[in-house]
Amino acid sequence: MIGIKSIASYVPADGIDNYAQGAKFAKDEEFIIGKIGSAFLPRKEAAQETSDLCVEAVNALFANNPDLKRESIDALIVVTQNGDEEGLPHTAAIVQDKLGLPTHVAAFDVSLGCSGYVYGIYVMKGFMEAAGLKNGLLITADPYSKIVDPEDRNTTMLFGDAATATWMGEGAPWLLGKSKFGTDGSGAPHLKVSDGVFFMNGRQVFNFALLKVPAHLHELLNESDLKADDIDAFCIHQGSAAIVDAVARRFEDAPVDKFIKDMVETGNTVSSSIPLLLEKHVMNATWKRVAISGFGVGLSWGSAILYRP
Repeated sequence: MIGIKSIASYVPADGIDNYAQGAKFAKDEEFIIGKIGSAFLPRKEAAQETSDLCVEAVNALFANNPDLKRESIDALIVVTQNGDEEGLPHTAAIVQDKLGLPTHVAAFDVSLGCSGYVYGIYVMKGFMEAAGLKNGLLITADPYSKIVDPEDRNTTMLFGDAATATWMGEGAPWLLGKSKFGTDGSGAPHLKVSDGVFFMNGRQVFNFALLKVPAHLHELLNESDLKADDIDAFCIHQGSAAIVDAVARRFEDAPVDKFIKDMVETGNTVSSSIPLLLEKHVMNATWKRVAISGFGVGLSWGSAILYRP
């Protein structure tokens, strides 16, 4: 069965001091850490493109896995809504060339935001199994620094740039279990880009997450014949500290500390937030089963169970 074999990431070393930003908007440390959750927001260099972030993450993956060869890659998917230049050609094609991957690689983009990793791993699994492919790379890179207005206090203190690369194939230590997805396009105006600038209705997004995510996770567990006690950790999208904390409190069947929160040095990295958690906290853990959930732009959401075989 196709599963997750390894995850690597690239987080730019340079970035923004969120305390300095907070002072600019009259926000104190309690607000920055307690509500936003991030003291530092990584930022790509001005000359770096989305594809460059992707390449950095994949090269880290190759460095960590000497047995994974470039010529063995069959499929390449990039999850992004902020691709290179004007978005045409697709970023995955540019990444294929920059990485020097063989031209037999199937490469395409998935245009999703914060739910994109959950969607992406199932897109990759289904595509690989249908086509009989052996090694797939699922990349997330959505640098919101391209679209965030630095004068917008509702967004500029939230988002960090990062990229991740997930190797998917047979013989994986983590397999994909039951999943559930959803879309409500009536909420599209709450998270959108107009004239190249990102807009977010924070209150509506918070309410959406609080209403949808705990219920969705409960549905997923019920359909999987599992209880909260069967889950070792919940890795949900790191939208903000306030959102993670609120979802954890609303999900009353599990202790709050089962919901991993780790965004102090990264911020909200959009589609990269869940794989960053998996890389750091799950891949080498002794846990047997974790739940993941991504939610945001669309409005869209996706939740899934990952388990050790």
